[in-house]
Amino acid sequence: MGSLLIRNARVFAPDPLGVVHLLIGGGRILWIGTDDLALPHVLGTDVIDLEGRRLIPGLIDGHVHVTGGGGEAGFRSRVPPLGISRFTRAGVTTVIGLLGTDDVARGPRDLLASVYGLREEGLSAYAWTGGYHVPPATLTGSVRSDLVFIEALIGVGEIAISDHRSSQPTLDELLRIASDAHVAGLMTGKAGILHLHLGDGVRGLDLVRRALEASELPPRVFHPTHVNRRKALFDEALSLATRGSTIDITAFPVDEGEDAWSAADALLRYLDSGAPANRVTISSDAGGCLPCFDGDGHVTHMDVGDAGALLSTLAELVSRGVPLERALPAFTANPATLLRLPRKGHIAVGVDADLVALDEHGAAHDVIAGGVSHVRGGRIVRSGMFEGLPQG
Repeated sequence: MGSLLIRNARVFAPDPLGVVHLLIGGGRILWIGTDDLALPHVLGTDVIDLEGRRLIPGLIDGHVHVTGGGGEAGFRSRVPPLGISRFTRAGVTTVIGLLGTDDVARGPRDLLASVYGLREEGLSAYAWTGGYHVPPATLTGSVRSDLVFIEALIGVGEIAISDHRSSQPTLDELLRIASDAHVAGLMTGKAGILHLHLGDGVRGLDLVRRALEASELPPRVFHPTHVNRRKALFDEALSLATRGSTIDITAFPVDEGEDAWSAADALLRYLDSGAPANRVTISSDAGGCLPCFDGDGHVTHMDVGDAGALLSTLAELVSRGVPLERALPAFTANPATLLRLPRKGHIAVGVDADLVALDEHGAAHDVIAGGVSHVRGGRIVRSGMFEGLPQG
């Protein structure tokens, strides 16, 4: 891996640093400054001149179906696995993979193999152990030992509550899983959190509130996602954030008049609410099936989550007048802190060289993951082994 010099980058780290140069080597940021470095020719340093374009940390997507999600309408409705360029072209350089409704035909071995495959292709990838159902699907037979002994597993998820597809976990069952995650996190320094899928059921976050009232577990252990799927649920989530939990907004499509908030609207409401600015994250549900059900629980139609929704949401926020440095932490620094990934989510000397240069429209102009270019000038220059090959 050679060195890389980035010139004339307008850096948001997430805080604005102005126009600077960055030297990258060994997958890390080695230097940031305004001096014009004269590097010896023998080093063979690659140079990218961003000409004043905005440079941000690589996005962290904490909710990704790397094996493909779906399955609610039969085996043909299973979404195919995602190739690495689906993430890099969207400015995502770190993903947390998970299982959803289908944690039977697709299990933890498949999930972990997909995570390791993405790592081999240059992405930073981790996973939640478990899936929608209780008891969670594990590799070792328990949540706690999965997290203690398998490096890539950093928490539990996505356990489903308030959803007709969940296994309707009891308070005691939820507390046992959350406590195992918490203790494993203490033992290993990992995130050790419980990532909770929220359905559109009327019970909302009641089970989480009861868990906090009935136990000594810290609120940070509970990380509910899809909290913007109903407006009343989002209000519940705001209250939970003030108690110390980090809530996760999903960047899914929202129709006009729907009882939901778009990711951009939800983040604006969160930031204007006075809730702690560091307790909100945004994820894409990439690769996940986004089904709509009738009153009998049958799928009427479906969509698929897209990692590109993150940059699109960020661009929308900026177009609506939100300063980039105010919107950016929910996509970068906040998930890095929650997931205990200290070398991710910000731009500084010594951190991982995961970087995204934005074009004038907010799309990815250049993407660097682990110090290696994956997108140059808006073109994918590094793709997965089977991407672009003819099918069949």
